[in-house]
Amino acid sequence: MDIDSLAPHWIWFAIGLLLAAAEMAIPGVFLIWMAGAALITGAVTWLLPIGLPLQIVIFAVLAIVAVFAGRRYLQSHPVVSADPLMNDRGARAIGEMVVVTHAIDGGSGRVRLGDSEWLAKGPDAEPGSRMRVAGHDGAVLIVEHLH
Repeated sequence: MDIDSLAPHWIWFAIGLLLAAAEMAIPGVFLIWMAGAALITGAVTWLLPIGLPLQIVIFAVLAIVAVFAGRRYLQSHPVVSADPLMNDRGARAIGEMVVVTHAIDGGSGRVRLGDSEWLAKGPDAEPGSRMRVAGHDGAVLIVEHLH
């Protein structure tokens, strides 16, 4: 079976499915709208005997409309993360207790949080002191004495 013997609507359906799969592999909320346009073009081509040039025009118009409509929809209905601090380990540490491993002297030292050591800034403290994470500056934890 060669490509010329396939009905055009099957080609559009295949393009739509490939674009949808590409959206899952490379998330960006862009290709899914084009996938929808290809699937609709496939449905129109299945119902109406239209030539390839008109099919391409239908797909192009639907793709442009779908991308802009989808973009507008996502601006007014943003996707909210279930865990907004997932990729911000420093922010996740705020409020946690840490143990000083290398004395904080002159404002800097090292602390243990969980199973890892972090650079720390804060008031002077001896090794073994327990402190609380008050913030972070990149990969450096800002610590304070327990009150």
